Amino acid sequence: MERPAPGGRERFSWDGWKNLLLPQLNRQSLYVYGSEVAVERECIRQRERGVFVIHPFSSLRSYYTMCMVAITFLNLIGIPIEIAFLDGQTGVGWEGFNVFSDTLFLIDVGLNFRMGIIAEDSEAAILDLKCIRQNYLKSWFIPDVIAAFPVGYIILIADLQYHSDSPSSKANKMVRILMFVRILSLVRLLRVSRLVRFFNEVEKVSNANLEVVRVFFRILSLFMMIFLLCHWNGCVQYFVPMLEEFPSDCWVRRENLMNATVGEKYSFGIFRALSHMTAISYGSSETPTNEVELWIVMTSIVSGALMYTVLVANTVALLTDADIPARIYKSKINHLEDYMVFMKLPKALRLRISNYFQARYQGKWYEEKDVLNWVSSSLREEIVMTMCSGLVRKVPMFKNCDVNFISSIVSELQYEVFQEGDVIMCQNTPGDRMFFIEHGQVVVETDSFQQELCDGDYFGETCLLTRGRHLYTVQAQTICQLFSLCVDSFYRVLRDYPEVMTDIYREHLSRE
Repeated sequence: MERPAPGGRERFSWDGWKNLLLPQLNRQSLYVYGSEVAVERECIRQRERGVFVIHPFSSLRSYYTMCMVAITFLNLIGIPIEIAFLDGQTGVGWEGFNVFSDTLFLIDVGLNFRMGIIAEDSEAAILDLKCIRQNYLKSWFIPDVIAAFPVGYIILIADLQYHSDSPSSKANKMVRILMFVRILSLVRLLRVSRLVRFFNEVEKVSNANLEVVRVFFRILSLFMMIFLLCHWNGCVQYFVPMLEEFPSDCWVRRENLMNATVGEKYSFGIFRALSHMTAISYGSSETPTNEVELWIVMTSIVSGALMYTVLVANTVALLTDADIPARIYKSKINHLEDYMVFMKLPKALRLRISNYFQARYQGKWYEEKDVLNWVSSSLREEIVMTMCSGLVRKVPMFKNCDVNFISSIVSELQYEVFQEGDVIMCQNTPGDRMFFIEHGQVVVETDSFQQELCDGDYFGETCLLTRGRHLYTVQAQTICQLFSLCVDSFYRVLRDYPEVMTDIYREHLSRE
């Protein structure tokens, strides 16, 4: 019996933590990388780098983002209430939350130098520390540093500094510090930029397969921003008269709120803000009594108009311009479902057909031939070469062929998708195509032989030269995205390149 290596338990625990940094196998990672094999290769790539980087599709990144969204939203709600209504009487619990939030946001600034990113022009994750650092310094670093200013620590240090003073002396000093800190605390409202960034990250890693989720997050972020605008406006309604020490003609004194509870003050502040923003003037039965109150009312009305503009613009964008290919795909799926119901197809078959469309089009409908016809012949050739030339070059008989011949072969390839369990070719059936595996995993079987193939592999090449029968059965083990080359297309291209035909047959004979 083998004995465990010393420290094995600690090493296993550390490996478990490191696995949280790696991309997880889910719909998002499968959409980006194409197959389980490709996701595993991405995990290997990150392990080989040997540095602490949090992958965009890792479990830790998902949990961390959700946690930061919750903490940020609580800060954006609590900070205005603290500044406007609590008058320095926050209690130990709130001071502890402030210190915890400040600490977390300072840590977040450091962690962002270790957060993998998804580039705008590439679906691959960037894990290079230098690129991550440059991207962060050019984008969110300055807003994040300003928003992470540790105001909670200042309050805590001031409280400890004057703890031994007499009550009256301590009260006078704390009032001056409190007024300074209240103004300084406004800086922390820049944490709204964090909320915007976190929602952008969620939307970026979402995809067509999660279109409903992406739309949900867009709507949620919109309503959260509207709620925060109303909340901040209500707090400002009370905060500005408080800075003026409540003049005799201010609305707070008119409503007899000087000795009211925080809940009452907040409710009246929100009521006034909403009445201005919705332009019904119900909360302002009297005209503003001074210049400051006049500007507050005007700002509140303008913010309400902006709120309406943003709401209408986002609603129109969601209903019309947002993701047209996804809407076309949804329309096609609806027609397909109506057809399957009309033809009374079995439920199992209907499910397989729906799954095929999901795997084939991935939630977006493109007429690929039409798209390629829109561009010039040189661009069309460059597109297909970028997509498939690497796959074709891996076949030994194509490895040293002329680039023009490879370009002609690539233009004849047909994109095909097979579901898990589909038989792609059967043994002893006429061979009419060979296949190149872009993404997926298949098993090649004969009576005495079995082999697994995955991304970048190929099969069925013998049929191109012999026009014979398939020598084995090939079955898909996962969803497979393949390119096929028909025998007739292959020989049609060969007629234009007779010298290549000689080289290919010579290569094939030497391998036999």
